[in-house]
Amino acid sequence: MGHQQIPTPQSSYQTYGGNMYQAPGTGFEDAMQQMSVYGTQSQPQQYPRQSLSQPNNEYPAPLQNRTEVLYMQVFVEEVGLWMDSMDAEKHFSRLIPFQALQEPMLKYAILACGVRHLTLVNPTSYPEEHALNYYNSATQLLLKSLQNPDRDSILCATTATILNVYEVMSEKALQRMNHIAGARALIKECRWDANATGIGAACFWLNVGLELFSCLHFNWGIAWDPDTWGIEMTMNPQAVGGNEEDWTHKILWILAKVTNFRSKAPRFQEQTVQAEQLRMQQRYQEWLGLKQFCERWERCVPPTMHAMANIPAYVGTSKSAFPEVWFIKRTTIVANLFYHTAMALLGAVYPITNIDQQTAAEMAELRQYHSRQICGIVAHVKDRGVASASIRCLAVAADSLTIRREQDEVLEIFEKIKKETGWRVDFIGNELKEKWGWKTEYDDNAASAFYQQIQAAPPAVNSRPKFPSGIVNPLYQNADFAASNPPYQGSYVPPALHNPRMFGFTGIAAM
Repeated sequence: MGHQQIPTPQSSYQTYGGNMYQAPGTGFEDAMQQMSVYGTQSQPQQYPRQSLSQPNNEYPAPLQNRTEVLYMQVFVEEVGLWMDSMDAEKHFSRLIPFQALQEPMLKYAILACGVRHLTLVNPTSYPEEHALNYYNSATQLLLKSLQNPDRDSILCATTATILNVYEVMSEKALQRMNHIAGARALIKECRWDANATGIGAACFWLNVGLELFSCLHFNWGIAWDPDTWGIEMTMNPQAVGGNEEDWTHKILWILAKVTNFRSKAPRFQEQTVQAEQLRMQQRYQEWLGLKQFCERWERCVPPTMHAMANIPAYVGTSKSAFPEVWFIKRTTIVANLFYHTAMALLGAVYPITNIDQQTAAEMAELRQYHSRQICGIVAHVKDRGVASASIRCLAVAADSLTIRREQDEVLEIFEKIKKETGWRVDFIGNELKEKWGWKTEYDDNAASAFYQQIQAAPPAVNSRPKFPSGIVNPLYQNADFAASNPPYQGSYVPPALHNPRMFGFTGIAAM
């Protein structure tokens, strides 16, 4: 069989710059016709499946549709890139795409994310409807599979996890939550936690990571209590490189604990002075324990997780207001973003009131130092695979900035992230301007932009509803099939107890 030709440069997402992601000629129409055929089929195309105990001599056919090749490439090289940022085996970008060749619902979920990324970067050439068609097709096949007690539960959980990512990438993520709770429930059904391996570990850490990002934004508590993750938190100094992903998981757990601590900050005083003092002392002990966790993590990580360079701001030809902090490995970048975010948050939520000036200055310095380290990492990183972690950590860091030049540069960084990755971050800039007190200064421009938005795209107005802070993440309150209002109602049937593909006997787990 001849070599499958990759899309030409003008159609490939590899062409960066102002004309990035040009429409691929007639491929879009071809794919739309193909999708209409999928919608009318009563049964998805069946591919040969092999037992793990037998050699697989019948390989599925490679992709032969030019447009699907493009969408798969975008998923592998753009979306799967950040999904795998904490996975040493890189399941989503290197392994799962091969499994998708013989699993239609997995394939459609992946293609939906690929198109969705193109829509974010170039909405004119790649309308959202096309991504939505793939998303709906994958969802329909998933719901049908959930009606079968002998289903491949791992395949279902993996597909739901990828569809959850599609929803996170959607500008209306809070209005489209079909798989946010569903993916979590299926992950729990497979008994995946911090001790899982293979695709189970990849789905678990991605899932709790995505929840952490939303909780950092809304000041919510983590619904999946970190104390029940099953992670081993013994930390001893590691003198040589290796196990970077394990250390990343440890600092993610610590940041989750810090996030919960922040969300539980008291909003009212206790009725008596004694009760208030007791609560304050208890929170101080918890705060101290979390800070010691962070410090021990930083002391114990292998040398490969420390910075290769840390050049102060404005040294040499640098025009940045932040230090140039350089880490080599993607998971190391993410881990250090988590570490500095945890320390910055601890500086912001010191629980003792009426503290002396020296302690107040120390907490302000703690917060400022780690916030500037975050900004220094993100300002100079060239790896788009850390964008999802960078956005939320940078927003936390920017809260504490008071110097106008630093604030301006943070907004420039967000604009760069938006241009390169398509992530919608304008609302973060607007929130930061309000916190910084820029609101009155930008009233005229904001009013003008507001009316322009109304004329150009009325449905986008008020698309981000307000949610109360200081609560447990409400998006996951029913993320359990035993809940009163469980996900996938009307479709979900409990798996058979004898189902051999319930806890790992699946083609996906073998990869």
